[in-house]
Amino acid sequence: MKHQTLDQLHAIAGIEPSAPHLEMTRNERIARWAELLEQNPERCLGAFTGTEHLHPEARAMARGEGSAIAVAFEDTVLRASGLRDDTYGEAKRFFELNDRQLHDIVCDCHVGATMTARWAAARVRAGIGGNRFLAWLRQRIMH
Repeated sequence: MKHQTLDQLHAIAGIEPSAPHLEMTRNERIARWAELLEQNPERCLGAFTGTEHLHPEARAMARGEGSAIAVAFEDTVLRASGLRDDTYGEAKRFFELNDRQLHDIVCDCHVGATMTARWAAARVRAGIGGNRFLAWLRQRIMH
């Protein structure tokens, strides 16, 4: 059997996803993202640099290997639900977050160049209820 990449297969065959598009609510998508991060709470994640200073088009295309967004994109369930890539703009669209909310999760101005997955998960969960105090408290309890 010859190993081929998905791109190579697309060139020679019509590929249809085997799983139907999963319908998840915004809160379900955000909760799933937080759960994925919590599976390995000490995982070191890369932060995005100065998202608030980037031109909107550059910010939308920003991505980072090993970022909290990359963790979400690694998940087949979130991809089946419509997550198309691991860019800032796609995370903003898919998780229905505004720039301030996503900035709070991924930007280096809060944590430096890296963060733990536990820290990112607490920030992601803040997007569900919007209560920053509860997210902060959850983060403190988890330590």
